[in-house]
Amino acid sequence: MSGTAGPHRDRRAVFLPPTPGTPRLNGRSRTTAVVGAGIAGLAAATALAERGVDVTLHEREPYLGGRVGGWPITLYDGSTATMSRGFHAFFRQYYNLRSLLRRTDHRLERLTALPDYPLRHADGLHDSFRRVPRTPPLSALGFVALSPSFRSRDLLRMNPAAALALLDVRVPEIYTRFDEVSAHDFLDTLRFPPAARHLAFEVFSRSFFADPRQLSAAEMVLMFHIYFLGSAEGLLFDVPGDPFPTALWDPLASHLRRHGVTIRTATAVDTVSPTPGGGFTVVANGEEQRYDTVVLALDTPGLGTLVARSPDLGDAPWRARVGRLRTAPPFLVSRLWLDRPVSRDRPGFLGTAGYGSLDNVSVLERWEGEAARWAARTGGSVVELHGYALPEDADPEEETRRLTEQLRRVYPETRAARILDARHEWRRDCPLFPPGGHGDRPGVRTPHPGLLLAGDLVRTDLPVALMERAATSGFLAANTLLQSWGVRGHPLWTVPDRGRNRVLRGLARLPRG
Repeated sequence: MSGTAGPHRDRRAVFLPPTPGTPRLNGRSRTTAVVGAGIAGLAAATALAERGVDVTLHEREPYLGGRVGGWPITLYDGSTATMSRGFHAFFRQYYNLRSLLRRTDHRLERLTALPDYPLRHADGLHDSFRRVPRTPPLSALGFVALSPSFRSRDLLRMNPAAALALLDVRVPEIYTRFDEVSAHDFLDTLRFPPAARHLAFEVFSRSFFADPRQLSAAEMVLMFHIYFLGSAEGLLFDVPGDPFPTALWDPLASHLRRHGVTIRTATAVDTVSPTPGGGFTVVANGEEQRYDTVVLALDTPGLGTLVARSPDLGDAPWRARVGRLRTAPPFLVSRLWLDRPVSRDRPGFLGTAGYGSLDNVSVLERWEGEAARWAARTGGSVVELHGYALPEDADPEEETRRLTEQLRRVYPETRAARILDARHEWRRDCPLFPPGGHGDRPGVRTPHPGLLLAGDLVRTDLPVALMERAATSGFLAANTLLQSWGVRGHPLWTVPDRGRNRVLRGLARLPRG
């Protein structure tokens, strides 16, 4: 059902009402172990604890937030800073993630709006979403009209019949239509001009840390629907005004503790086993503890490893599905503390194409308080570089050197800058969504009624992706358990689950040819 009110501007956002039940857990207490304190695990723990469930949150790392976490480091001069896995855009369409953050920041005042989402190609073309209308289909028409990537002769070469599919994205039907096709092959059928293809489409596919040849077209088309043609929230976004722990997770940890959650960081879970009398035995750091229910909110390698070490968990088909989950190619985040500032007109965030492995550049002092204070004290800049979908056999040191070289092409003034300090994060733990993989992906439910999955790797059959998929799946896992106990669940919102305009939907359904 569509909602007319909510924490968003899109009046066609879809409201998913909570399951009915008692306001809080009545009768005997219930215990839940949430394994993994990324966004999905934090959402599940919050939703359960707020309804009176006794929750223990286990996290392998010494910090919360998972892939959006942060940890302290000591810089070259002895000062402290916070390192992370890099820039994350908090889009206005992330209704359920933003609902989680509103638990401790009702007006989201710890988020800062960036004024633009600029894109730059190595051939000199620039695109911007600042002046593009937010309401579809004006958003698409405005982007084409304002973008230098589109020329009249390019539009004549396009395949309008193939592009019609973008006008009526229905979830989960989109997976039946396009999951077997790669994003690369789908883009070939559109015959988009190459520059526009890089700037308007591949930026979405690479948000999954995957090369378009390895990504399901259904996922890319869904992304285009979520951020562009299906939602009136627009393509501008917010970022935390301070490092992730300060702005997001330390306040949420206090909220969880007030609701009785036991938070066990630096605690790896070794095994999870169903017990004959019901419930589960969780072994963490060699210590056993029994829980009524368990939510596994792990990344792809972590889930695969835990299931492999827990031979009694699930049944053979489910275990095989977990075993077939794959990770996206490696990616690199380089953060550089420079001895001089970048030019004053450089944006806080810039998406790039055609610069080799460099996918975006961030100038952190433009929005993050910690970096701004360092820059003011030293006269320098804190610059962050991202390179996604790197070769499987890439050498991290060589890729680090290349990213820095590409920065000097994008921002020539950095050629004269001395790097005072640098931190590099080479990771390979993001889920891959390959062509044909959707039907085999595990969902929130498992063969055990008391064992649930959560995370951005989980199939939800809702129009959500990335951080919002993680948050939504965590709430869905919690709601499933609450429903089994007769307790009211938590409301959720999504962008529209189909094309917005009836006429355009009709065009999209016309026979091809």
